[in-house]
Amino acid sequence: MRLLNASINRFNGIEVEPASLPGTTEQFDTDLRHSLSVWREEGRGVIWLPIPVQQSCLIPVAVEAGFAFHHTGDDYLMLTCALRSPSHVPGHATHYIGAGGVVVNAAAELLVVVERYQRNPAQIPRYKLPGGALYPGEHLATAVVRETAEETGIQTEFQSVVCMRHWHGYRFGKSDIYIVCRLHPLTHEIRRQEEEIAECRWMPLDEYLEHEHVSAFNQHVVRVALDGQGLALECVPGYEDAEQFEILTAGAGLQA
Repeated sequence: MRLLNASINRFNGIEVEPASLPGTTEQFDTDLRHSLSVWREEGRGVIWLPIPVQQSCLIPVAVEAGFAFHHTGDDYLMLTCALRSPSHVPGHATHYIGAGGVVVNAAAELLVVVERYQRNPAQIPRYKLPGGALYPGEHLATAVVRETAEETGIQTEFQSVVCMRHWHGYRFGKSDIYIVCRLHPLTHEIRRQEEEIAECRWMPLDEYLEHEHVSAFNQHVVRVALDGQGLALECVPGYEDAEQFEILTAGAGLQA
């Protein structure tokens, strides 16, 4: 029997090194049970066990030993086991994060799209703002500019956050946060993404705000975008080069 290679985290928990896991279920079962016994005597809290996809045969062994699923990555599945009670096991991601852009040109026209695939096929297609989900590690301002360019071909620059919508019961029972941003157009010629977008056009603002095929939510957030300054990106001294840092403040007017 041997102790699984692992490190002690700052919460007195154990984080198992996945590269060191045994290659057979029999050896893993023996080593895991021995390790749990040692860690329990040492008074450890939560055991974090990432199992690589290539070793998925080890998952039933871990479950039999008392582990539960926590989350998955592209190439692993994380399981946890609380050795003492009470123990707090932090949850994984519970929300989707998306962003949409309010893009108004010099002619008082709003950039709008109609999605090719509707959530409800029986619903009449609606004009909406371009936008979509953030990538992992992607900042909000970068994401909304990227999504707008991908769907419409229009290049923009981020100006401010207009508002945020928080909705529960979304895909797979998760919650959804959708952030509406004001963008300034840098180009005018539309190049529609044909795979996902059925229609894309510059629509006069007055028409959009009265159109029967525009949701009340979208009409409301466009009015909010036109009426207020919103939250702008701001440079904070000492954090200009920090890739993990982004701050939005009211009326800052400074772009990071």
